Amino acid sequence: MTGEVLLLSQWDKLIEAILAESPKLRFEDLSKALEKIGYTATQPRSGSSHYTFRRQGCMPITIPKHQPLKRVYIELVAEAVREYLEEDQHE
Repeated sequence: MTGEVLLLSQWDKLIEAILAESPKLRFEDLSKALEKIGYTATQPRSGSSHYTFRRQGCMPITIPKHQPLKRVYIELVAEAVREYLEEDQHE
């Protein structure tokens, strides 16, 4: 049970950071959040560093695997998370 609480706590902290659009977020953080809410990642082709995340009924989100991430990519993921949370509350 303690492990579940810890994981939930880490998830909550990640969601808070994304919704606050923290500039400290890394590609791995955004990727983890998108996959947790149902997006699947497509590996880049021929030397590209941009990963595309897709979820049925949603616009695809493309994020480069760079540090630091530009704010626009964090904003895209924050919007996707907000939409997911709204859907989750209505179910």
